[in-house]
Amino acid sequence: MFQMTHISSEYKMIHHTKAVNSFLDYVKVQLPIIQAPMAGVQDSKLAIAVCQAGGLGSLPGALLSLQKIESEIASIRQATDAPFNVNFFAHQQPDYTQAMQEKWFNALQPYYQEFGLTQDEIATTGGRQPFTHEQAALLADLKVPVVSFHFGLPDKALLNIVKKSGAIVISSATTPAEARWLQANGADMIIAQGLEAGGHRGMFLSQDVTLQAGTFSLLPNIIRSVSLPVVAAGGISDNATAQAAFAMGASAVQVGTAFLLAEECDTKDFHRKALQSERAEHTALTNVFSGGLARGIVNRFMQEAGYISESAPPFPHASFVSNPIKAKAESMGSDEFSSLWAGQNARLAKSGTVDKIIQDLLGY
Repeated sequence: MFQMTHISSEYKMIHHTKAVNSFLDYVKVQLPIIQAPMAGVQDSKLAIAVCQAGGLGSLPGALLSLQKIESEIASIRQATDAPFNVNFFAHQQPDYTQAMQEKWFNALQPYYQEFGLTQDEIATTGGRQPFTHEQAALLADLKVPVVSFHFGLPDKALLNIVKKSGAIVISSATTPAEARWLQANGADMIIAQGLEAGGHRGMFLSQDVTLQAGTFSLLPNIIRSVSLPVVAAGGISDNATAQAAFAMGASAVQVGTAFLLAEECDTKDFHRKALQSERAEHTALTNVFSGGLARGIVNRFMQEAGYISESAPPFPHASFVSNPIKAKAESMGSDEFSSLWAGQNARLAKSGTVDKIIQDLLGY
């Protein structure tokens, strides 16, 4: 069994507010940091490294089979005794019609012609699926210590299975109204996901972008709206931003983009290169990859397809038509049609080990 990194007593004395101490005691970790689950760029390796460094490592489970979830959890437990998180999507699966697909295909047809693709390439199944009874039963059977959700919470029957197993349940809120809803419907902890955050927005009560606020406006408003521990997420990429979140009352910080350059992360080479270039200074919200609003580094596809396209089917169905273009472009060495997820402070991300990244971020 690997040993967890030693955390200096000076760090604990200087940085631990009442809210932070409450988080550490509740989750039973050494450091007030959660690694954001990032499907597509990580496996258990990153989660293990974060756990060993003293934080809460996360495994994105939504795209994994039951067998893969079980084997990844086994890998985590073989490497560390520390608590860990497994994350899922809790969206309501929307209707998806042939008319929706045709509208989106027609909008993207120039790219199909450019890359020599046909409608036969379009997927009919797959994508990000909502949380299932089988997943809930597996988590309960394996006694997973922390389970987090994006896009609200699953229905009460599934949530009860998870909660009765003893798991701490966390979910993302992008507005104070969502935070109040999460508290009223069974969440134990809330992630305040600011507008700066990379990847998919956790919006679930409304798709009105005008309701979305930056982390340092959203955080205090959620803290005053609920009695649960609140974790700050979005733009937390260095010690200054982390300490600002703690000073405003955050119980912990959730970090994603800052880990994309970690040695233990499976970020693709072209994604790493983009993160380390001036391109990373320009990120934007877009729905052209999945149908859900998500923040990534701007590229040709986002600009030409219109960032937020009215032709795109709802999440997750837009990916059925956009993924063949992405795959073909990547096979030709281009990232101009890739979802280069990243937050607005992406340029602050540094290469190195997870342990070093966390030390720099938390200042110990």
